[in-house]
Amino acid sequence: MPVKRRNHGRSRHGRHKTTLVDCSHCGCKPCKDKAISRYIARNIADASSLRDLQEASVYQEYTLPKIYRKNYYCVSCAVHSRVVRGRSKEDRRNRQPPPRFRRSNDNKDQKKN
Repeated sequence: MPVKRRNHGRSRHGRHKTTLVDCSHCGCKPCKDKAISRYIARNIADASSLRDLQEASVYQEYTLPKIYRKNYYCVSCAVHSRVVRGRSKEDRRNRQPPPRFRRSNDNKDQKKN
C-alpha cells in the first residue's frame, strides 16, 4: 500500500507508546509525537495597557514578566487554524525547517535615537 509520509505522521522512532497531550483548540488527546507543538511567549498586558502601567509605575526600568506557554494542536485543528499548511507531494519531501524571520537590532537602535 502506498505511504504518504515516510514517518507515518509520527516521530516515535523505536518507542512503543508515547503520552497523550491535550489539544489547545478542541480538547482532544493526540499522541505527543503526532501533535503539532508551538511555544508562545507573550506579554501579560497588551501594548496600550503596558504603556499605562509604565507611566504609573514608581520604578523606571521595571519590565513586566511574560507568559510562557507550550500549545499542542491535533493535526485537524492545526490545519484549520492555519498553524501548519498542507504541502504538495514534492514539498513534503523537504525536511528543512521553514526560514525564521527575525527583526534585526538595527531597527531597534534607529527607533531609540
